[in-house]
Amino acid sequence: MTAPLLQVDDLHVRFPISGGGLFGTGRRMLHAVNGISFDLAKGECLSIVGESGCGKSTTALSILGLQEPTEGTIRYRGQPLAGLGAPGRMQRAKAVQMVFQDPYASLNPRQSVRTSLAAPLKLHGITAASEIEGRIEAMLKNVGLTPEQAGRYPHEFSGGQRQRIGIARALILEPEIVVLDEPVSALDVSIRAQIINLLLDLQEKLGLSYIMISHDLSVVEHMSDRVLVMFFGEVVEEGGWRQIFETPTHPYTRRLIAAIPDPDTALNPGEALLATDAALPDGRRFVSDGSVAPDVFTRPVPSALTEIAPGHRVRLASTA
Repeated sequence: MTAPLLQVDDLHVRFPISGGGLFGTGRRMLHAVNGISFDLAKGECLSIVGESGCGKSTTALSILGLQEPTEGTIRYRGQPLAGLGAPGRMQRAKAVQMVFQDPYASLNPRQSVRTSLAAPLKLHGITAASEIEGRIEAMLKNVGLTPEQAGRYPHEFSGGQRQRIGIARALILEPEIVVLDEPVSALDVSIRAQIINLLLDLQEKLGLSYIMISHDLSVVEHMSDRVLVMFFGEVVEEGGWRQIFETPTHPYTRRLIAAIPDPDTALNPGEALLATDAALPDGRRFVSDGSVAPDVFTRPVPSALTEIAPGHRVRLASTA
């Protein structure tokens, strides 16, 4: 069996918050990520989904080295990527890069495309003008732009073209892992499919591995090999995309899937939620208030992930 490209084991990220104690001087800890583990294989797209505040972006920032984990290990090709023995930020940048959500905010308006793409190359010791220009030209062609556009500035491009530039900048150092942070959510619907297809083509052509953070489950379904569902900092369900979308097991996963717009149920969404949740056993994560579906009401009671099918695991409700 081939070793995973990336291994995240028992990752915890906690933030101190004020409050409690006399005059609010006490100190508590916010558990943003609470003991999650997963592997990423070469050439795989792993999506992390869940509502805002569930910990998925904090997980991605820890992998990128922009957030130091409180506990746990992150390994790239078997070597530490965080903590003791981890490489510096410059070395990490050659392994992991990021495509940002907003193509308007992620580019410097005062820098031409050529300057934006050349900067990381120069930072990593590539100084020969011919090599820099050659790599910029090749990367622009890879993302569907022309070498002649390298002298233009961000305001001269459309949103879709700017995201192509952002993708080119992320790939210019030839990383193996790319974190996609809502890569198409800021784009017009008419061009989202073009960017999705570009990302899939680049993944196959360059052998890339993706970690995608997304609220758009239709994009997740189209791009993913595996999906992690996060809730309150924990993974509550994980599996292949078909397992998650066709046989969702955890109540929270079912609620997410039921929220995907469907023309057949758009006129009566309440019945769709009831059909999804009615047969599920009650657990500490959800409470029924007499409405059409149970609501999330409290932090999950810890319980172990249980394998219910090959590669499909779910965090069952605690009976405690």
